[in-house]
Amino acid sequence: MLPRMHETVRRAGWRGVLGLLVFCVSGAVAAAPPPAVLRLSIASEPPTLDWSLATDNVSITVIENLMEGLTAFDDQLRPMPAVASRWDVSPDGLTYTFHLRDDVRWTDGRPVTARDFEYGWKRLLNPATGAEYAYFLYDLVNAYEYNSGRLTDASQVGVTAVDDTTLRVQLKKPIVYFPSITAFVVTFPQRRDLIERYGRRWTDPGRLVTNGPFTLADWRHEYKVVLRANPAYAWGRPSIDEVRMYVINDRSTALTLYETGDLDLVPLPPEAIPFYERSPEFVRVPILRGYYYGFNVTTPPFDDPRVRQAFALAIDKSEFPALLKGGELPTNSWIPAGMFAYNPAVGLAYDPAAARARLAEAGYPAGRGFPAVTAAYNTDPVNTVIAENLQAQWKRTLGVAIAIDNQEWKVYLKRLQTQPPPLYRLGWGADYPDPDNFMALFTSQSGNNHSRWSNAGYDALIARAASTGDPAQRQRLYDDAQRILTEQDVPIIPLFVASQNYLIKPSLHGLRLNAMELLTLKEVSIR
Repeated sequence: MLPRMHETVRRAGWRGVLGLLVFCVSGAVAAAPPPAVLRLSIASEPPTLDWSLATDNVSITVIENLMEGLTAFDDQLRPMPAVASRWDVSPDGLTYTFHLRDDVRWTDGRPVTARDFEYGWKRLLNPATGAEYAYFLYDLVNAYEYNSGRLTDASQVGVTAVDDTTLRVQLKKPIVYFPSITAFVVTFPQRRDLIERYGRRWTDPGRLVTNGPFTLADWRHEYKVVLRANPAYAWGRPSIDEVRMYVINDRSTALTLYETGDLDLVPLPPEAIPFYERSPEFVRVPILRGYYYGFNVTTPPFDDPRVRQAFALAIDKSEFPALLKGGELPTNSWIPAGMFAYNPAVGLAYDPAAARARLAEAGYPAGRGFPAVTAAYNTDPVNTVIAENLQAQWKRTLGVAIAIDNQEWKVYLKRLQTQPPPLYRLGWGADYPDPDNFMALFTSQSGNNHSRWSNAGYDALIARAASTGDPAQRQRLYDDAQRILTEQDVPIIPLFVASQNYLIKPSLHGLRLNAMELLTLKEVSIR
């Protein structure tokens, strides 16, 4: 580059001059514009990019931008055609036939077929996979039997590729929300040939083949994930050339990087919200995400429901919005505000006298004789604030001393799967916008139910509600189920429904945050 031209670039910056920059050499060529790069933070290293195994919101956010399923959600969170151009439902509601587009291709050029969906669904259900989300498909004929090992012939499971573009699904009972399930990552298609060739390393960069708006360009563990625009995306190449997702588990650090221009959007830490909430770059969106503490009900003293009830009654949940400052909504019930069947009258409200009486009935008057217990949570400043608050409330109201312990996310998830702590923190965000998604979480067959609690009456209510089309009757069924969950057996204590609080650079266009926390980037542009 010529000295004067170099000086111009140095002073004005690349973006200011590249539109005019022309190299004065034979056959003058205009310089290419710089790539459009979106930079954001993710709270942790993705535990996995295998969508049969992903259970956390970080992994799912990455996968949702790499893949497309049969359906996708519109702005009103209604399922609309995606890889499936349309679907038919039999009059009895038991058979769904999905008709696939013939122009959707994997990034290696191979067409996406109904057989890829059949394989992916049966892999999810295969007990050898060990998928926590296998229960999502239990309404298919023989799905539970196959996943539980009672049936070994996968061909008897109710999903079949009739031909390359026709997928037939057979249900055991009508499911009113079934098309919404097919928008969730665990139902996305998979390539049998690549999984069998590479084993557990099939999701590595250079091996992972996808069908969505972006490809996996780089994954530097504990540092960043890089996505690159897919030029063969069936719905049109994204405007953004590259997405860089930096692993930053401290929101204050992420905010500093946003302020210095190194990130384009950032979730705000609680202490910064009051300062920024009047900024034109501030966005708050209520979300369908519940925050809760759960009990391992097989571990004393929490094997006694009276102890669990006492711990729930001892919490003044109105303290959380004041601590977190993010528009959180305290709740005693589990189905979140903004979702059908939300009922704020359900659940155990703060009642210190009743809490002390219940604990005394269980044999621990004023907390005397209560054993040493540790509450566990994944490392995060917000989680620490909540854990310390609960620790103080239980000491103040019940006279019990609870220790607290935090662990890195992947380690914490493994602990929940193998030996759940006696008292633990988790959250749940909507995978599809129906109360079944929240209530089925705690059924006996749910792989995401870490409480080790089961109640046949509860399971029956959830099963009936899933097949009930009448809204009033569905509401009554969910009310009854929630009373078992949050008033009687109390394997969990709902604390609050969350909100998203973001800063977004004005140069970012087309980003639509929504109640399901879908961070969809294919329509985003930078200008």
